[in-house]
Amino acid sequence: MDEKDQITYAADIVSIKEAQHRIGPYIHRTPVLTSGSLDSLAGKQLFFKCECFQKGGAFKIRGATNAVLSLEDDQVAKGVVTHSSGNHAAALSLAAKLRGIPAYIVIPKNAPKCKVDNVKRYGGQIIWSESTVQSREAVARKVQQETGAVLVHPFNDKRIISGQGTISLELLEQIPEIDLIIVPISGGGLISGVTLAAKAIKPSIRIVAAEPKGADDAAQSKAAGRIVTLPNTNTIADGLRAFLGDLTWPVVRDLVDEVITVDDREIIEAMKLCYEILKVAIEPSGAIGLAAVLSNRFRNNAAWKSCNKVGIIISGGNLDLNVLWESFS
Repeated sequence: MDEKDQITYAADIVSIKEAQHRIGPYIHRTPVLTSGSLDSLAGKQLFFKCECFQKGGAFKIRGATNAVLSLEDDQVAKGVVTHSSGNHAAALSLAAKLRGIPAYIVIPKNAPKCKVDNVKRYGGQIIWSESTVQSREAVARKVQQETGAVLVHPFNDKRIISGQGTISLELLEQIPEIDLIIVPISGGGLISGVTLAAKAIKPSIRIVAAEPKGADDAAQSKAAGRIVTLPNTNTIADGLRAFLGDLTWPVVRDLVDEVITVDDREIIEAMKLCYEILKVAIEPSGAIGLAAVLSNRFRNNAAWKSCNKVGIIISGGNLDLNVLWESFS
């Protein structure tokens, strides 16, 4: 037996299907969009799984709802707590609201206003932290100790990973012929769930991670064969600044075929193309998959020449448009 086959990962097709059944009544089955113009640019058929149209504006509601609904009543009596730059924060606030429990949300001071507004809209109680991951985690621990709330980690949680994996169940029902999926990578909860589900359903499918050059810890981790963290990150993609966890790293290490890094200029160009051609406004983290498929590194890699039907996860659409609106005033 292959060594990888002996590894037990944080989720599997059983836990992901259970998550789909659990969260089904509370989430949207998001559409898949296509564009002949973008196909021409990429030289491949592209299928955009639009989690930007998900409740809360991002895929995060899948994992958050699965986590909250998986807990026993006595476990969540004092609420839930997390730390997040925005999308998981909003998702956990909404999931907690559905269950009628408090949500304590630690948010870094540099989080986009639109994401903070979503947390307020869904009733989350905001506690501010500094922008570093270390500060976010320390403040979350303090809140947990003070309130007795259950920590629901943004990505390093089996229930979160299983919930995010439901994206693959939908996508491969909608477009079974997809032979490669490009997924944004940060802490790894999304790509872990997507990968475990997709490869269980279709073992031949290839998974490529898309990552900003200014936060390329996953690429460095793959190269080093161990988790690498960075002293700081610098990217417009605010949702992709976290580092891999001990539950997500094994999936990335063993099952993700490649990590492609792109710079912020490429991400912005992909956002522009989505707005102008797909007519969809998406956040930088959501545009990175398109940026990756249009990059020279992807185009010039012979490994992907035969992969002609490419799924791209548009992870979220919570874009702060204040600058645009102000330009009209």
